[in-house]
Amino acid sequence: MPEGPKVRRMFAAIASRYDLLNRLLSFRRDVAWRKAAVRAAGIGSPRDRVLDICTGTGDLALQFRESHPELETIIGTDFCPEMVVLADRKARRDASPNRPAFGVADSLKLPFADASFDVVTVGFGIRNVADLRQGLAEMYRVLTPGGRAVVLEFSEPTAPVFRHLYRFYFHSLLPRVGQWLSKSPDDAYRYLPESVARFPDRWTLARLLEEVGFEKIDIRPLTLGIAVIHVGNRPESDAASRGSSRSAVAASPAI
Repeated sequence: MPEGPKVRRMFAAIASRYDLLNRLLSFRRDVAWRKAAVRAAGIGSPRDRVLDICTGTGDLALQFRESHPELETIIGTDFCPEMVVLADRKARRDASPNRPAFGVADSLKLPFADASFDVVTVGFGIRNVADLRQGLAEMYRVLTPGGRAVVLEFSEPTAPVFRHLYRFYFHSLLPRVGQWLSKSPDDAYRYLPESVARFPDRWTLARLLEEVGFEKIDIRPLTLGIAVIHVGNRPESDAASRGSSRSAVAASPAI
């Protein structure tokens, strides 16, 4: 897994151009993917408390605010202070007292009590944590019983022809264009496809979610599988979950 300080420095170096490059290099599909992640969270009440870890410049947390302006608590955390500064700056454009709050935090040791949030999300960030299992376990820990976790992450398409096109773009064109536009001294946009290649496939990630305690795992491919949403629920009764011998992993159709 990537080393924390190195990855932190890399994201700090590209923070100022991060949003622009995300839009350009994904052809703005990243916006639709975040909207899908918010829908997957299943917000049911203005009192639902939302935590977005590895929030970066806050786009997913801010999408919750845009889609659900009634929400009273939206918090975004990231280990890169430069990213958090930009997220907070974007949030302050909203004069509402319900705007998201952002802070610096280690996703492997979140500064929140057990069962503090009804929804915990992560968008394109969980593959960057130094210990994937611990990161997922922390998401589980801070969720209320019955709460929902949403993991949005890159994946590799399964359709053969599209997979070849994707690999050419993602591994050949994207690193060159991203490096040229970002001027990153750490080759950040070569790190992106490398980190995705190292990351577990959608089925392995589903099993890891189950292993840390989540149930009713739902896998939702986006844009022919370029990105995938995993949704997992913390059981209403943890004791009942530990006693269960069967798991439920559902694959939803591509969006």
